This record gives sequence, structure tokens and C-alpha cells, in this order.
Amino acid sequence: MSASFLPGMTADEFIPWALAQPEGMHFELVQGHVTGMAPERLGHVRGKQRMFRLLADAIATAGLSCEALVDGAVVQVDEATVYEPDGLVRCGPPLPDDTLRITDPLVVVEVLSPSSRSRDASLKLADYFRIPSVRHYLIVATDIRTVIHHFRDESGAILTRIVRDGRLVLDPPGIMLEGIFAASETR
Repeated sequence: MSASFLPGMTADEFIPWALAQPEGMHFELVQGHVTGMAPERLGHVRGKQRMFRLLADAIATAGLSCEALVDGAVVQVDEATVYEPDGLVRCGPPLPDDTLRITDPLVVVEVLSPSSRSRDASLKLADYFRIPSVRHYLIVATDIRTVIHHFRDESGAILTRIVRDGRLVLDPPGIMLEGIFAASETR
């Protein structure tokens, strides 16, 4: 059945349905409605890979019991919303290999694409911060070499910082990302 003709679903119905879809097809559940994800441009894929490497290297350097994951892991916001971010970091004891949903991400990453730009900057921004564990939401705009860093401070306020070069400190968990956009990358 095409995603556009599916009845409303819960997260518990969506995840088995999504697992049964042909390999390479990706979907999210947004307020109970299945949304297909468009194929990705090479720049988007490179942006995801770069962010994953930076996060994984920073975690290793800091010696933390955290894990960086690239897309594929789903984050459940509530019973009607499940997203597949481009990357995330979760800390704590490792989860079993058969885990299907991450409920406690600390850092969530979305790399902007033409089809996701408005949803990533609005709906997902509000939804990710409904998850109590989320402290950082990174929106990566590779076309303009910018990271929009939304973060929840100790008081619960959501603050925003725009990073175009230099370092990005994510505390917690206590990692530093350097060289988000390498000098050799073209604009």
C-alpha cells in the first residue's frame, strides 16, 4: 500500500510497517501520518557522513560512554511521531543490537535538503525538544556552510547559535567539533 493512502498509525504500528518496506525506502511518522523521504543528493549524504565522523571522533577523544549513530535509527517523539534523523548521539549503557527506536537521544542532527528544509527548521525543531533528553539539535546547511545549533540550557530555555567556522562545543556530553566545514570543501 502506498504511504499516501495509509490510514493514521501509531508508532507501534508504524515501525513494523516501515521495516516491511523495500530496502532503501525511508519513511517517518508525523502526527500519525506516514511521510515518504525523498532520495538524497550526494552533498546531503556527504554532510551526514562528515557530521557522523566528527561526532564519533569527538566522543572517542573525550572517552565518553556515548555513541554516534548515522541515519537509520529512529527517534520516537510520542505515540504518533517517529523521525529518522540524519544523525544522533546517545549516552549511557549500549543498547541491544535489536533496538528499533531511540527514546533518549542527547544530540540530534538533520542535514538540510530541498525537500526537508522547512520541516527540519520548524516542526522537527519543536518536536525534538519535546524529548526530555535532547539538549542539542544541529541543523546543517551544507550549501551555505552553516550549522544552526539549537540547545536547551540548564533552565530549560532553548537558545540558538549560528556556526560558520571554528568550533562547536556540545556540553553535555562534553565534546568539541572542530572543522565542521573543511577548508578543502567547495561552496
